[in-house]
Amino acid sequence: MSQDNGIGWSQGWARSARIPVFDYPVWLVLCRGGRARLREVCQRGRGAIRLPAEMLSLKLPQLFDIHQVPKVFREDSIISGYRHPRSSALDCILSSFQMNNETINIWTHFLPTWYFLWRFCVLCSTLNFLTDSYTWPLLVYMMLICVYPFTSSCAHTFSTMSAESRHICYFFDYGALSLYSLGCAISYGYYVMPECWVNSWLHQYFVPIAIGNTVFCTSLSCYSRFLELQFPKRSKALRTIAFVVPFIFDTVPLIYRILLCCGGSCSPTGALSNHCYHLLFAFLTCFLFTAHLPERLAPGCFDYFGHSHQLFHVSAVVGSHFQMEGVIADMTSRRTWLLKHGMMPSFLGTIGALAISLVINLGIIGIFSAPLLWKSCRSPNQPHSSTCGCKEQ
Repeated sequence: MSQDNGIGWSQGWARSARIPVFDYPVWLVLCRGGRARLREVCQRGRGAIRLPAEMLSLKLPQLFDIHQVPKVFREDSIISGYRHPRSSALDCILSSFQMNNETINIWTHFLPTWYFLWRFCVLCSTLNFLTDSYTWPLLVYMMLICVYPFTSSCAHTFSTMSAESRHICYFFDYGALSLYSLGCAISYGYYVMPECWVNSWLHQYFVPIAIGNTVFCTSLSCYSRFLELQFPKRSKALRTIAFVVPFIFDTVPLIYRILLCCGGSCSPTGALSNHCYHLLFAFLTCFLFTAHLPERLAPGCFDYFGHSHQLFHVSAVVGSHFQMEGVIADMTSRRTWLLKHGMMPSFLGTIGALAISLVINLGIIGIFSAPLLWKSCRSPNQPHSSTCGCKEQ
């Protein structure tokens, strides 16, 4: 067969095997006139696929240095990577896909939320949360371990819409952490309590005291934000105390149980090893929150990656993972003994306690948010602009 006949046969076969989408087979590029034909098809496709003008006009938000934003938005030893202090909600969402000094903070809590949700779904498929009241403390704990990282991620995402919205976002963040401490107390009170303390006075009033701790934690941490500009050290100290006090109360039974095992009064278990890892990461979390390392040693070098708040998030999530594993292990391994000698979890002491605390904490957040919302409504609207011409607050 001659070469011309071969080419003619190829073109004839191509016309019969034409692909509807591209209007021509891709391999025909190698044949006579194929490249010109493919170019024509591409131009036709470019005209057919027209993205909306709004999508094409989307731009990532501009970033600013520390001297370009008001004091309320500034972080210790973080020099650059700040978002606009009057960002729109869309800008805040887009900024989570742009490298700035909050990007890692957003994702280090958003992604773990899905991990904890996955663990929760697995437990829902293996445990009877509806009718088995013994599992209700774990139900409360798992709901709150999913809520607190998601709330934190949202707070970091939308905290630059205004000075007032920044405070309110973190009010909800503090409230979620406060409720998480209640979830820890409920699960510890029913699953982790040392055997010698079961049915004691502390055991009976453990959850009511924990509800009081949530009120103390949310109130003090929200109040500390009003002192941030004038008294930053005092604000930091009050916020640290607000979260340390519930943590110490929740872990006293666990620490006592660990000390008993260290003294030979009980045998170490897998649950206790997970609890020990959790305590280790809890102390590391507290250290990172208060020390501002490593950015304090080299301001500006850890603005985008590696500063203390990012490490604080990672440490907190890893600690929560070990805590969750310890609680689940204790719930499973101690079930027979606790049902025989301990108090049966009640609706009021688990889900009811969560509902009461949720209403109280939302009320506290509302009280602290009201003057900020009133101030925001009375102040003139400041249009969003491409540069930060804001005065220091």
